[in-house]
Amino acid sequence: MEENIMLSNQVLQRTISEIENIAGGSCSVWAMDGHRIVQAGTESMNAGERIQAFLEEIKKEEIFQGLEEIRTGYALFLVCDEEKPAYILNIENMSGEKAEIVGRLGVKQMEGLIRAYKEKIDKNRFLQNLLLDNMLLVDVYNQAKKLHIENDQKRVVYLVEAKAKDNQMLLEQMKGMYASGMKDFVTAVDEGSVILVKALEETDGYREVFESAKSIADTVSAEAMVNIRVSYGTMIHELKDVSKSYKEAGMALDVGRIFYPDRNILAYNELGIGRLIHQLPLSLCEMFLKEVFGDRDVSEFEEETLSTVYKFFENNLNISETARQLYIHRNTLVYRLEKIQKLTGLDVRVFEDALTFKIAMMVSEHMKFMNQ
Repeated sequence: MEENIMLSNQVLQRTISEIENIAGGSCSVWAMDGHRIVQAGTESMNAGERIQAFLEEIKKEEIFQGLEEIRTGYALFLVCDEEKPAYILNIENMSGEKAEIVGRLGVKQMEGLIRAYKEKIDKNRFLQNLLLDNMLLVDVYNQAKKLHIENDQKRVVYLVEAKAKDNQMLLEQMKGMYASGMKDFVTAVDEGSVILVKALEETDGYREVFESAKSIADTVSAEAMVNIRVSYGTMIHELKDVSKSYKEAGMALDVGRIFYPDRNILAYNELGIGRLIHQLPLSLCEMFLKEVFGDRDVSEFEEETLSTVYKFFENNLNISETARQLYIHRNTLVYRLEKIQKLTGLDVRVFEDALTFKIAMMVSEHMKFMNQ
């Protein structure tokens, strides 16, 4: 008979230990292939033989629910997963009447745990299919209703990525922070990141969404001692749009890796021009770089010159302020800016040329990332 392992050994052990502590006697749980999984208390030497005989009786039956065998000194109970045999509960060292009551209560408890576990698995599977946009709209509504997941709930999707790539530890920590299966859901669809689908209050705006992202980053970094990035998509109002917010959070992570490596919180609606560049086809990027730089490669630009230009951009093309922050003479700054002009024909002191150079450098970073 096919073994049906649903519950972890820890859950089964805790269950029968509780039964033993409350009712006395001894308990054990057996798999449908006849081996003992967990035990609490002292069990008789011939318990295995009785289990095998009970298994033979089970094979003769067509309806499994409620099957039991109560004898002097022991009682056997079949635990079902819906209508399929899952486990055998063995109760010993109790009077017949007490064993009957304790055994039936134990069966109810274990079957309840199986149902709860399966519902959790079903919710996780449903959520993953929803995130990956693998469901028809009618199926989304029907399964959400069956799993008691609210449809018209304001939500946002967060992606949490550990730079150390210890995804399993991160997943467990996130599940501990957000009670998966209630209003918030934690899952993973790949090894790269952990997904949080978070329920929001109707009055929540992007300030609250950012604060939650900051709280996640601070808490996980402090407890797990790893550097993480948190991204999030736009807020949604219907369950069917979860995949949209998820894709946006994914794009925010990608754009952040390319253009904003120092940021640990990335919002899709604050990515600016980086989001636009990330969606450009490589052929168009190559054409643009050819028009701006000709045959010159970006790697030919000196690091000192580039860092000077970027600081110049940060200061809104203000020569005096940039020279002050770099601790260099104004003429030295102008000389470095003119080097860029000689190499590219772009005078970055002029807004339009500065914009062209900035976009070209971002396009170059995008291509480098895409070609990795």
